[in-house]
Amino acid sequence: MRFILKGLVALLVVFAANAQQGAAAPPAGKTMVSAAEVTALIAKAKAERKDQPIIAQSLLQLAPYNVSLEYRASVGAAAVHETEAELFYVVDGSATLVTGGKLKEEKRTNPENLTGTGIDGGESRHVAKGDFVMVPDHTPHWFSKIDGTVVLMSLHLPLHAAH
Repeated sequence: MRFILKGLVALLVVFAANAQQGAAAPPAGKTMVSAAEVTALIAKAKAERKDQPIIAQSLLQLAPYNVSLEYRASVGAAAVHETEAELFYVVDGSATLVTGGKLKEEKRTNPENLTGTGIDGGESRHVAKGDFVMVPDHTPHWFSKIDGTVVLMSLHLPLHAAH
Protein backbone atom coordinates (compact mmCIF):
# COMPACT_ATOMS: atom_id res chain seq x y z
CA MET A 1 0.00 0.00 0.00
CA ARG A 2 2.82 2.40 0.87
CA PHE A 3 4.42 1.65 -2.52
CA ILE A 4 1.17 2.46 -4.35
CA LEU A 5 0.74 5.74 -2.43
CA LYS A 6 4.36 6.74 -3.17
CA GLY A 7 3.80 5.94 -6.84
CA LEU A 8 0.63 8.02 -6.91
CA VAL A 9 2.39 10.93 -5.23
CA ALA A 10 5.21 10.69 -7.79
CA LEU A 11 2.67 10.63 -10.62
CA LEU A 12 0.88 13.66 -9.20
CA VAL A 13 4.10 15.60 -8.83
CA VAL A 14 4.95 14.82 -12.44
CA PHE A 15 1.47 15.75 -13.61
CA ALA A 16 1.24 19.01 -11.71
CA ALA A 17 -1.59 20.68 -13.86
CA ASN A 18 -4.16 21.30 -16.82
CA ALA A 19 -5.89 24.54 -17.62
CA GLN A 20 -9.64 24.70 -17.67
CA GLN A 21 -9.54 28.45 -18.25
CA GLY A 22 -8.06 28.77 -21.69
CA ALA A 23 -4.34 28.35 -21.09
CA ALA A 24 -2.36 26.94 -23.98
CA ALA A 25 -1.91 23.19 -24.04
CA PRO A 26 1.53 21.86 -23.17
CA PRO A 27 3.85 20.90 -26.03
CA ALA A 28 2.95 17.62 -27.71
CA GLY A 29 4.89 14.71 -26.30
CA LYS A 30 5.75 16.45 -23.03
CA THR A 31 5.72 13.78 -20.32
CA MET A 32 7.26 15.53 -17.32
CA VAL A 33 7.10 18.81 -15.49
CA SER A 34 9.97 19.53 -13.11
CA ALA A 35 9.61 20.96 -9.63
CA ALA A 36 11.41 24.09 -10.90
CA GLU A 37 8.81 24.49 -13.68
CA VAL A 38 5.97 24.11 -11.16
CA THR A 39 7.59 26.74 -8.91
CA ALA A 40 7.92 29.08 -11.90
CA LEU A 41 4.25 28.57 -12.85
CA ILE A 42 3.15 29.35 -9.29
CA ALA A 43 5.22 32.57 -9.35
CA LYS A 44 3.75 33.45 -12.77
CA ALA A 45 0.19 32.92 -11.53
CA LYS A 46 0.87 35.06 -8.45
CA ALA A 47 2.34 37.87 -10.58
CA GLU A 48 -0.41 37.80 -13.24
CA ARG A 49 -3.40 37.46 -10.92
CA LYS A 50 -5.54 40.56 -10.73
CA ASP A 51 -8.87 39.91 -9.00
CA GLN A 52 -9.85 36.55 -10.51
CA PRO A 53 -10.30 33.79 -7.92
CA ILE A 54 -8.36 31.13 -9.86
CA ILE A 55 -5.48 30.93 -12.28
CA ALA A 56 -5.26 27.49 -13.93
CA GLN A 57 -2.25 26.49 -15.99
CA SER A 58 -1.91 23.49 -18.26
CA LEU A 59 1.08 21.28 -17.69
CA LEU A 60 0.36 17.84 -19.08
CA GLN A 61 -2.41 16.25 -21.09
CA LEU A 62 -2.80 12.69 -22.22
CA ALA A 63 -6.22 12.27 -23.77
CA PRO A 64 -8.67 11.84 -22.18
CA TYR A 65 -6.89 13.02 -19.01
CA ASN A 66 -6.40 16.64 -18.07
CA VAL A 67 -4.21 17.85 -15.24
CA SER A 68 -3.98 21.44 -14.04
CA LEU A 69 -2.13 23.52 -11.52
CA GLU A 70 -4.65 25.82 -9.86
CA TYR A 71 -3.57 28.92 -7.97
CA ARG A 72 -6.47 30.16 -5.84
CA ALA A 73 -6.30 33.38 -3.85
CA SER A 74 -10.02 34.02 -3.29
CA VAL A 75 -13.32 32.16 -3.26
CA GLY A 76 -14.71 31.35 -6.70
CA ALA A 77 -17.71 29.49 -8.09
CA ALA A 78 -18.92 26.08 -6.98
CA ALA A 79 -19.00 23.33 -9.63
CA VAL A 80 -20.47 19.99 -10.63
CA HIS A 81 -18.81 17.83 -13.30
CA GLU A 82 -21.34 15.43 -14.78
CA THR A 83 -18.99 13.30 -16.89
CA GLU A 84 -15.83 13.13 -14.78
CA ALA A 85 -14.52 12.78 -11.27
CA GLU A 86 -11.86 15.19 -10.02
CA LEU A 87 -8.84 14.43 -7.87
CA PHE A 88 -7.24 17.29 -5.96
CA TYR A 89 -3.77 17.24 -4.41
CA VAL A 90 -2.89 20.25 -2.25
CA VAL A 91 0.56 21.38 -3.40
CA ASP A 92 0.76 24.34 -1.00
CA GLY A 93 -1.41 26.40 1.33
CA SER A 94 -4.81 25.49 2.74
CA ALA A 95 -8.52 26.07 2.24
CA THR A 96 -11.99 24.86 3.21
CA LEU A 97 -13.53 22.50 0.65
CA VAL A 98 -17.27 21.79 0.66
CA THR A 99 -18.50 18.66 -1.14
CA GLY A 100 -22.06 17.44 -1.58
CA GLY A 101 -25.15 19.50 -0.92
CA LYS A 102 -26.84 21.56 -3.63
CA LEU A 103 -25.50 24.34 -5.86
CA LYS A 104 -26.87 27.84 -5.16
CA GLU A 105 -28.08 29.74 -8.25
CA GLU A 106 -27.17 26.80 -10.48
CA LYS A 107 -26.22 27.57 -14.11
CA ARG A 108 -25.14 25.27 -16.93
CA THR A 109 -21.76 26.37 -18.31
CA ASN A 110 -21.51 23.65 -20.98
CA PRO A 111 -23.06 20.21 -21.66
CA GLU A 112 -20.95 18.53 -18.93
CA ASN A 113 -20.65 21.15 -16.16
CA LEU A 114 -22.75 23.24 -13.81
CA THR A 115 -21.66 26.18 -11.65
CA GLY A 116 -23.18 28.04 -8.76
CA THR A 117 -22.48 30.86 -6.33
CA GLY A 118 -21.94 28.41 -3.47
CA ILE A 119 -23.37 25.26 -1.91
CA ASP A 120 -26.28 24.73 0.48
CA GLY A 121 -25.51 21.86 2.83
CA GLY A 122 -22.66 19.51 2.03
CA GLU A 123 -19.63 18.53 4.10
CA SER A 124 -16.95 21.12 4.91
CA ARG A 125 -13.38 20.02 5.51
CA HIS A 126 -10.10 21.82 5.94
CA VAL A 127 -7.53 20.76 3.34
CA ALA A 128 -3.82 21.56 3.53
CA LYS A 129 -0.49 20.82 1.85
CA GLY A 130 -0.13 17.10 1.15
CA ASP A 131 -3.85 16.25 1.29
CA PHE A 132 -5.66 14.33 -1.47
CA VAL A 133 -9.40 14.65 -2.09
CA MET A 134 -11.44 12.70 -4.66
CA VAL A 135 -14.68 14.36 -5.81
CA PRO A 136 -16.99 11.90 -7.58
CA ASP A 137 -18.90 12.88 -10.71
CA HIS A 138 -22.23 14.69 -10.11
CA THR A 139 -20.94 15.97 -6.74
CA PRO A 140 -21.07 19.70 -6.00
CA HIS A 141 -17.71 21.02 -4.76
CA TRP A 142 -16.54 24.47 -3.72
CA PHE A 143 -13.57 26.05 -2.01
CA SER A 144 -15.60 28.19 0.40
CA LYS A 145 -12.61 29.73 2.20
CA ILE A 146 -9.04 30.26 1.05
CA ASP A 147 -6.42 30.72 3.78
CA GLY A 148 -4.27 33.28 1.94
CA THR A 149 -3.63 31.15 -1.13
CA VAL A 150 -3.93 27.49 -2.01
CA VAL A 151 -2.17 25.74 -4.89
CA LEU A 152 -3.81 22.56 -6.15
CA MET A 153 -3.09 19.83 -8.62
CA SER A 154 -6.39 18.91 -10.26
CA LEU A 155 -6.69 15.71 -12.29
CA HIS A 156 -9.93 15.23 -14.22
CA LEU A 157 -10.90 11.59 -14.59
CA PRO A 158 -13.46 10.90 -17.34
CA LEU A 159 -16.05 8.30 -16.39
CA HIS A 160 -15.62 6.32 -19.59
CA ALA A 161 -11.92 6.66 -20.33
CA ALA A 162 -10.50 4.34 -22.94
CA HIS A 163 -7.99 1.81 -21.61
